[in-house]
Amino acid sequence: MAHTALVVGASGIVGSATSRLLIEQGWTVHGLARRPTAQDGVRPLAADLRDAAGTAAALADLRPDAVFVTTWARQDSEAENIRVNGAMVRNLLDGLRPGASTRHVALVTGLKHYLGPFEAYGRGTLPQTPFREEQGRLDVENFYYAQEDEVFAAAARDGFAWSVHRPHTVIGKAVGNAMNMGTTLAVYATLCRETGRPFRFPGSAVQWNGLTDMTDARLLARQLLWAATTPAARNEAFNVVNGDVFRWSWMWGRIADWFGLEAAPFDGTVVPLATQMADDAPVWRRIAAREGLAEADLGKLASPWHTDADLGRPIEVVTDMGKSRRLGFAAYQPTDDAFFDLFAQLRADRLIP
Repeated sequence: MAHTALVVGASGIVGSATSRLLIEQGWTVHGLARRPTAQDGVRPLAADLRDAAGTAAALADLRPDAVFVTTWARQDSEAENIRVNGAMVRNLLDGLRPGASTRHVALVTGLKHYLGPFEAYGRGTLPQTPFREEQGRLDVENFYYAQEDEVFAAAARDGFAWSVHRPHTVIGKAVGNAMNMGTTLAVYATLCRETGRPFRFPGSAVQWNGLTDMTDARLLARQLLWAATTPAARNEAFNVVNGDVFRWSWMWGRIADWFGLEAAPFDGTVVPLATQMADDAPVWRRIAAREGLAEADLGKLASPWHTDADLGRPIEVVTDMGKSRRLGFAAYQPTDDAFFDLFAQLRADRLIP
């Protein structure tokens, strides 16, 4: 049976990985973005989800079986995040309603479901780790909750099944994406090697010493496909991480070795990447020109602020995968290999030397 998918945010880290997997599995894939980029096998669809009428017009002839929502738009406050991102999901699902073809909608959010929004990140009373899906919502405004509520309301109205997926710090490739710790660390390591600066961990002692986990975009894509095609996964929220745990005190050395660097000793002082990399744009342009790299704009490759938010957290974060494991999702990905695969891809694509 042929399947048709609409991947919203198809050019992002999660969207591009999901599109590749669906195509490999024989799906017809339409990729929606404000400014679609060329992707092998993906049929581009341009739409700005903030524009309800424009979105409806763009979707008028589309009849997807499954919809994968992998995008969000960062705003200056959580109130604006809620207003804008809630409306984007609402406009999308309203635009698909006349076609009456959608059987499943998957929404990708993340661990801010348990940690709170950027404005109150990791503060206040938080659920006990490891985070489990039944721990529910915090008593705080959060745009993830607004996105979920739009999906739940449309599902009740239109009769489709849904799934929500909560990854922890996604490892994958997408130029111009804010949530790209892997690429940010690759660029930072390259700059340290170029300038002779120490390759020092920028985050907190809690993150350096405590246990944590991460999510490979390829594994997340596999869970998205599994949930969309597994009856037992209907109308459920799932955490999704690689399946291993590590300490940054170990991982930092692994990353340093890959780049031929020595990891600097960590003295417990937080020195954010946003500070360390503040004046590096000219250095990156020089490296890009000398090495013939595909992107000379440091701002399009690295997002220090987001990486700092993750590595600077004052609490240990570990995620439980028991719920989807019990239902049959058994995929596993060693996190150091996820980093190394990404670094090799960045090098092959001439994004790092």
